[in-house]
Amino acid sequence: MKPHEIRPDTQLCTILGYNAQRGKRRRYFNRILNASQTNATAIALNITDEHFAFTMDGVAHSKVDKMMLEPEFASRAVGYCQRLNPSAKQRGRIDFIEVVSGEIVGYCLDEEALACFGDPAFVDETMLLVAKMMLIANRWFGVALEVDQVPLLIGEENA
Repeated sequence: MKPHEIRPDTQLCTILGYNAQRGKRRRYFNRILNASQTNATAIALNITDEHFAFTMDGVAHSKVDKMMLEPEFASRAVGYCQRLNPSAKQRGRIDFIEVVSGEIVGYCLDEEALACFGDPAFVDETMLLVAKMMLIANRWFGVALEVDQVPLLIGEENA
């Protein structure tokens, strides 16, 4: 979705990272939303290390209630969460946060994403990322989980 296509009823979420605007998370996530014709988009927030603490300190009291994190902030963001899912506790990093009643809740989706595939031995990093983006799109915007589309989405990236 291009900026001029965002309407008042467009649902939004945020992706936080050094180069979130051009990152793979945003590209795959928005591609998934577009393919499902969902009126939603991920807005990228490019920040540096020096602005990370300020950004995370303000998240619980901002209008942001859904945020994905690029890998560079996945471990550091754990310290800003009041609650974590079991995978985030075990791995010490998160894929996304949700703000629920003023509390930041962090989630890691590694196990859920791997479970989308028949044999995890054949799942590479890119497949895992796309599966995570599908899981998040499903959770936040009701997009159908179509794991058979993962190779097609990856193929579009490489075309």
